[in-house]
Amino acid sequence: MLSQEALKLIDREVAKYPADQKQSAVMAALAIAQDEKGWLARETIEYVANYLEMPAIAAYEVASFYNMYDLDPVGKYKLTVCTNLPCALSGGVHAADYVKEKLGIDFNETTADGKFTLKEGECMGACGDAPVMLVNNKRMCSFMTPEQIDKLLAECK
Repeated sequence: MLSQEALKLIDREVAKYPADQKQSAVMAALAIAQDEKGWLARETIEYVANYLEMPAIAAYEVASFYNMYDLDPVGKYKLTVCTNLPCALSGGVHAADYVKEKLGIDFNETTADGKFTLKEGECMGACGDAPVMLVNNKRMCSFMTPEQIDKLLAECK
């Protein structure tokens, strides 16, 4: 289900906890699995749970609670736009509308070519840099004006 390389990364995370607390590495293990697979299918979540010797439902609860985990396929680039109040007051909603217009999709949709998925995000802790976007849960982009959005989309193509 997961490559030996992914399992080694998970083992490195497991080693950070006492031997009887393997399940404490569930968040990192799910992230590693998602990085490899692109998203978390139920069978992937179950595989991670079995590997960590924990109930599958417990791993699913983690995966379904946090918005960094994708329970459905997403595009090559998942763009998450913060629209919480501080970002909204600083142009977050306008940035989201601009991305929607540029890509021709709405929140929770993927472009026909499978390249971009647009998500609405909760506070990303960068209110002073608003509006902010997160690319593939890894790269924070600040001060996302239409010009900055155009630049980001061009980089991704």
